[in-house]
Amino acid sequence: MWQVLLSPDVQDFLKKQDKQVEERIRKGLRKLECENPFHFIEHFENKNYYKYRIGEYRALIDIDFENKIILTRVIDHRSVIYRK
Repeated sequence: MWQVLLSPDVQDFLKKQDKQVEERIRKGLRKLECENPFHFIEHFENKNYYKYRIGEYRALIDIDFENKIILTRVIDHRSVIYRK
C-alpha cells in the first residue's frame, strides 16, 4: 500500500475551500492509497512531477518509489495549476 502525504501548501489550500470541495479532494487522494496508484496518475510532461486529476482540480505530486510515498505538492483548479 502507498502512503499519501500533503505538503503544508496543500493543507492550507484545503482549509480555504468549501467543505464539499475539500471532502471531494480528500476522497480523491485516498484513492491513491492502494497497491497500484499509477492507474490514476500521469507523468507531467517536461517536469519531474506527476499529475492526478480530481474533477476540476489537479494535484502535482512527487513519488518516492523506494518508500512507497506519494507527496502531494500542489493542488489547484485546472485553469490555474499549470501556470505555477
